Amino acid sequence: MIVEVNAEFQNKLRGKKTFQYFMQIQGELYRNMNGRKTLRFYIGEEGFFIKQHFGIGWKEVFKNLSQLKLPVIGAKTEFKAINYLQTLNIDTMEIMGFSEKGINPAKLKSFLITKELDKTVSLEDYCANWPKNNPSFREKQLLLTKVAKIVKKMHENGLNHRDLYICHFLLRKNNKEADDDSRLFLIDLHKAQIRENVPERWLIKDLSALYFSAMHIGLTKRDFLRFVKIYRGQPLRDVLTKEIVFWGKVKKKAGILDAMPESKKKT
Repeated sequence: MIVEVNAEFQNKLRGKKTFQYFMQIQGELYRNMNGRKTLRFYIGEEGFFIKQHFGIGWKEVFKNLSQLKLPVIGAKTEFKAINYLQTLNIDTMEIMGFSEKGINPAKLKSFLITKELDKTVSLEDYCANWPKNNPSFREKQLLLTKVAKIVKKMHENGLNHRDLYICHFLLRKNNKEADDDSRLFLIDLHKAQIRENVPERWLIKDLSALYFSAMHIGLTKRDFLRFVKIYRGQPLRDVLTKEIVFWGKVKKKAGILDAMPESKKKT
């Protein structure tokens, strides 16, 4: 077992700390479910997040497998996904520390520490008032383009998110409105998958989740088509001619998500 800690972060901690120290660290609780806790803690005035995985048990492992889902058994999935996104120059979280202990997938313990993305707001919150207070055309298209390019690069390089809702994009803007220099960070990658090519099933899952979560912020059919054009990097007529069935599946799945009870949508 090796505890990997960023040198700068280690200095802030005033020396090396044990695996047990990080698994018992205290902070503001954000999530506690399925053998996983997410906490926010501070060192001085700097904020950090730690995801602690305590093992999910064989019952949960088999439950997920029976539903054709890959169980989240540790922090390594997110650790790898963050590092991979960074090689693609996609803005994401900055890793401060990571370690895991054990080989039994049902009892594996691990943690991942990331630096808080300060002065950011989720796209879900940022766009919540758009139906009542329309953004400028330029700002709306700018954010749509940024999201489309991130998802395009991610999918073309074999990574799918599995929870691709707009709440998992964090916006850091320099001015009152988003502009060209605004940064968009992709977060919450604990379910991400990396392979040579993303199968259609997982492309549809990501795209339908994104479409569903953007349904109620005032986007138009034209906005949706503009996203499709940017995401595919081809003339819209060509895309719709070749992929009408694919995009129909995306819209259908988004509609199913919209009809589901709130508690089951983000699973």
